[in-house]
Amino acid sequence: MTDIFFTEDEKRFRQQVRTFANDRVAPVVEEIETRQVYPREIIAEMGRLGFLGVLHPREYGGVGKGLSYEIIVAEELSAVSASTEMSRLASAALYAMPINRFGTHVQKERYLTPIVKGEKVGALCITEPTVGSDTAGMKTAALRKGNGYVLNGEKRFITNGSVADFLVVFAITNSSVHPHEGMSAFIVENSMPGFQVFKEHDLLGMRGAKVAHLKFSDLEVPMKNLLGKEDEGFKVLMDELDSERVAVAAGMIGTARSAFETAAKYSTERVQFDQPIRKFEGVSFKIADMAMKLEASRLLVLQAARMIDGGLRATKEAAMAKLHSTETAVEISNEALQVLGGIGYTKEYPVERYLRDTRLMTIGAGTSEIMRYLIQREIYREIRQ
Repeated sequence: MTDIFFTEDEKRFRQQVRTFANDRVAPVVEEIETRQVYPREIIAEMGRLGFLGVLHPREYGGVGKGLSYEIIVAEELSAVSASTEMSRLASAALYAMPINRFGTHVQKERYLTPIVKGEKVGALCITEPTVGSDTAGMKTAALRKGNGYVLNGEKRFITNGSVADFLVVFAITNSSVHPHEGMSAFIVENSMPGFQVFKEHDLLGMRGAKVAHLKFSDLEVPMKNLLGKEDEGFKVLMDELDSERVAVAAGMIGTARSAFETAAKYSTERVQFDQPIRKFEGVSFKIADMAMKLEASRLLVLQAARMIDGGLRATKEAAMAKLHSTETAVEISNEALQVLGGIGYTKEYPVERYLRDTRLMTIGAGTSEIMRYLIQREIYREIRQ
């Protein structure tokens, strides 16, 4: 732990979250994994404890701590259950931050406060069957009708999509201009006629998360549910991405940490050729590399979080943190499995789950390729200045 970079209050908060994760989440991890049970009760408990509100103001049920505390929640929860953290993040940050930043007071009272308290679940809807990194290709449309809009389209790979009470949905409202200039954001309730959960995706990892394909068919959205201004949805979309990527990176640090700790402990217990396998450099050097990369990831994540909390632009730093942490998490989990050998490939140890869980996050919240594009773009932008 790079404890010297965290305040005493942050350390106390970390211990509080870690205790909760070990006491409440750890006992149900297997049920979440094998039965793919959505941890709604655990999310509700986190709401009561303030773990869903670190990014949000007290006026709406939050605690107003900032991203530096959010990364603590993400790491500690993901160290025990990455899918539970993914479910929490999708509601408390990905969905809730656009409401926090662009919602009216009335919208925040209705659509943010219950999320922060853990009473409701939220989802963010961007990706479509033909749209991933290229949001300009968005097909979902919302046409003006009377005092509102009629929404039609599909969204895919939506975390919490099948269990969410409220959803922030992006759609094209002006097809005569570039999609980035004609996109809007809307708050949709799952009870609105025309909302359909088409299917839940069966995932390689993150088995407890509910990732869904959604359809919107002539769904009428009242004007009061427009989030921000009409045709300024791309601004809403881009605003939360840096924070999201930093939080995702922190979550992967937690999973990688658990993989590292499992491998390090096993290397002291497993005996081959009459000595613990940690005595062999082929193993001990892996442990050394894991520890080094884990600490580097944590520092990159903390730097980006501090910058964002300080109101600084951190697109490059967030992309660096996300890229390094997610790719490192896959590498550490894979190497941990190698240290365990054959037993690591079974479900007797959780390392195989760590490897499956980490693999998603080199794709989600921006692929590794997109992160590299953003980093080089920001570097050359700085040079031109």
